[in-house]
Amino acid sequence: MIEHLPSDWRKAKLLGRLMSREGPTPVLVLDGRLIDVSVIGPTTSFFLSAWDGTLPQGRDLGPLENFEFRRRWEGGGGVRLLAPVDLQCIKACGVTFAVSAVERVIEERAHGEAGRAEAIRQALCDRVGAELRSVKPGSPEAEKLKQVLTSDGLWSQYLEVAIGADAEVFTKAPCLSSVGWGDFVGVRSDSVWTNSEPEIVLVCDRNGRALGAALGNDVNLRCFEGRSALLLGKAKDNNASCAIGPFIRLFDETFGIDDVRRADISLHVEGEDGFELTGSSSMSLISRDPLELVAQTMGVHHHYPDGVALFLGTMFAPVEDRDATGRGFTHHPGDIVRISTAKLGVLENKVTRCDLAPAWEFGLGDLMCNLAARGLLAPEKVRQ
Repeated sequence: MIEHLPSDWRKAKLLGRLMSREGPTPVLVLDGRLIDVSVIGPTTSFFLSAWDGTLPQGRDLGPLENFEFRRRWEGGGGVRLLAPVDLQCIKACGVTFAVSAVERVIEERAHGEAGRAEAIRQALCDRVGAELRSVKPGSPEAEKLKQVLTSDGLWSQYLEVAIGADAEVFTKAPCLSSVGWGDFVGVRSDSVWTNSEPEIVLVCDRNGRALGAALGNDVNLRCFEGRSALLLGKAKDNNASCAIGPFIRLFDETFGIDDVRRADISLHVEGEDGFELTGSSSMSLISRDPLELVAQTMGVHHHYPDGVALFLGTMFAPVEDRDATGRGFTHHPGDIVRISTAKLGVLENKVTRCDLAPAWEFGLGDLMCNLAARGLLAPEKVRQ
């Protein structure tokens, strides 16, 4: 597990959750040691709402190296690391990079059929991709480009959110449904064109303060979304289709929003069939600033009293052929997916079918009952 932490993890403040004998437990990694902070904040949402940079006095569990964090598919003993978010609403931004905008237009025009994608890609990439990279969303120049592309018959609902004034923000998954490092990620058995989407996830408190970041996998079914944008919920929100981790790195003097803005995120997929795929996504190429995306997500029109975990989008859409020429990339069960960047570490998961992934059975009611039984729901502990 140590090799999957940030390169400077001994200097970082890392907030996470693990499954202890008592139940889901918020923990903080400080100076290389694991601290149980559940008596301060019984959930990471509560902890972040009270976070002011002051180091908390939790229960010291010992050096992090002493803990054996197990991958769920390996079985055996060890500690299971959960997704580091709990009560936060899990939101996601789409089409925040020019490349991803082009790929969404391709999905739309191919009607979700991967075999038709390459011909459309060749026809669109040079013309639309170059134009999109040159304008700021919502600007007068973007409006002029919209008029030109509309007259050329190239306009799309995806281009509207790529260069228009309003960003695409959607609900990715219910609270508590995301999986963490070392867990399975799920793709539907009736999907034939599936991708992992490597992203940074900004974690905000109830007041809209961006307090830290983690890595995320916004698993997507391109064949569903390509058939109709109204199938976005079915393409995005499925059993085990959202992974976040391994920890939330809290903003401090060693890591801040500028590190998010210039991060390079890598993706590596290793299949049981010997197939390998690598790619990267550079946050420096994002069309909208991360804090602008937060402002469009939280504000006078959208209140989230338990905070938000916000996926910022990706520029990476793999097009390498896997099963047949011209059909591009799709996941196979058994794929190991690693998403990484130096200051956030490595999020590692294994692909399975949604119907075969461990069922999501521990919901909000279960969490409240568990915390109450542990004496962690006193008012002074949950609202400071």
